[in-house]
Amino acid sequence: MIAVVQFGGSNCDRDAVQALEQLGYTAERVWHEDGLPADTDGIVLPGGFSYGDYLRAGAMAAQSPIMADIREHERRGVPVLGVCNGAQIGSESGLTPGAFTTNERARFQCEHVHLRVENAETPWTRRFEQGAVISLPIAHGEGRFEITEERLATLRANDRVLFRYCDPNGNVTDGANPNGSTDNIAGVLGDRDTTAVLMPHPERATLPSRRQAGTDGQGILHGFSERTTVIE
Repeated sequence: MIAVVQFGGSNCDRDAVQALEQLGYTAERVWHEDGLPADTDGIVLPGGFSYGDYLRAGAMAAQSPIMADIREHERRGVPVLGVCNGAQIGSESGLTPGAFTTNERARFQCEHVHLRVENAETPWTRRFEQGAVISLPIAHGEGRFEITEERLATLRANDRVLFRYCDPNGNVTDGANPNGSTDNIAGVLGDRDTTAVLMPHPERATLPSRRQAGTDGQGILHGFSERTTVIE
């Protein structure tokens, strides 16, 4: 069962459950004060505005006791995916490196963007080719990824960058960067390939419908099928 963790202010938890169920997974919203169910074999930290983004986006949710449980599951190889506000929570809690802060133009960005797959050897990207260009929607005011030069060099050396913002032809340019993220980074991996965060919303791109931005999000969400063996 994939646990979609709900904090006060989460607003994409139902979207995540619906998208996962449409892909054949069993998913359930879990209130953060209730802890993870015993049968949890996947975790989503969904988008929204947990605690009104007070202090910093994701900072207060990262202090919830459930995060210790999530880190323990993550250590055992249970897949963890943080999306938008969930990415901010993931970085604030130390699941992934770097930080997400106010967009360069200090305004809320809501649009479809193109992403280049930088590492196709992860559970979240194995259904894409290396260098493939996919399209997902973004909706954030604090999505600018920041990291020190030293840690960025480590990310690159260890192939931990998952996606970069690009143009439709796969060119990574300043013009294709919607929020000023360092090195155009849109998503990164944690210490394990089973842990990832990204600012764009894969759960909003799972249906062939004019209401959604295509179906590229399916490949990312199917990362829950590409899990490694859990260490008990």
